[in-house]
Amino acid sequence: MRKILTAIVLVSSIVLTSCKNNDATSKINADNVETAKKRDVKINSGAAEVTFDKSQHDFGTVVEGTIVETTFKVTNSGKTDLIITDAQVTCGCTVPVWPKAPIKPGQTEDVKVKFNTNGKLNRQSKNITLITNTKSGREILTLKGMVTPKSR
Repeated sequence: MRKILTAIVLVSSIVLTSCKNNDATSKINADNVETAKKRDVKINSGAAEVTFDKSQHDFGTVVEGTIVETTFKVTNSGKTDLIITDAQVTCGCTVPVWPKAPIKPGQTEDVKVKFNTNGKLNRQSKNITLITNTKSGREILTLKGMVTPKSR
């Protein structure tokens, strides 16, 4: 009985002391905030930059079952190597092929994209998200157009 009473008192004291209204802003160290800002500026100044010849391709109107293809020209406009680690798509009907090797500053490479319109009727819009070492960490390319039903 005594152990239970001791445990209740202990738990109650922990609960009461942990529920104080502490102001989190009082715990922020202004020097740390300033150091983080300077660090972020330094990191971003060395980040790769990317320029595209186009960020969107309109394939117009095509008949269902057509495979449309396009190429996006990717130029490293930064001062350090541009690295594309992945290309994510919104559905399996869109297949991107991107350069796996680093793109040197000033160098241009191709990102090729194929879109299979089979079973994709009406207005279509597909995003290709490139995961990169740029400041934003991702760049988005878009395919769009209209798919009409094939004759039966």
